[in-house]
Amino acid sequence: LQGPRYISPAPSGGFVVSEECGDVKVFTSSGKLLCSLSSKYGHQFGNPAGVCVDMDGSIMVADEQRRTVHLFPDRGAPICLVSTGLQRPTGVACSSFGHLFVADAGENCVKVFK
Repeated sequence: LQGPRYISPAPSGGFVVSEECGDVKVFTSSGKLLCSLSSKYGHQFGNPAGVCVDMDGSIMVADEQRRTVHLFPDRGAPICLVSTGLQRPTGVACSSFGHLFVADAGENCVKVFK
C-alpha cells in the first residue's frame, strides 16, 4: 500500500483501503489484493479518503480533492452520489436505512444524505 488512510470491512469478510493521493484497493478476507478501483472502473481519484461498504457490497469513497462521494457497484459504472455542498469530505458511513453520512472537515460537521 502507498500511504494507507482509511479502512472499512466488507460484508464478504474482506476489506477496503484508501491510499493517500492514489487509489482504493479491495482485499479478500485472507488479505489478498482483489482489485484496485481505479483500474477496475477506469476512475481517477484526486485524494481518496473515507471508504465504506454497504450490505450489497457497493463501495462508497469520499474524495477530498474533488469534493465528491462516489459509489462503486459490484457491477456497472461508478455513480456520483454527492457532487456539490462538500468542502473537504474525509469520512463516509452508510446505514441500513439508506442514509449516507459524510464527515466534512472543511465545515466541521457531518452531513446526512438520503
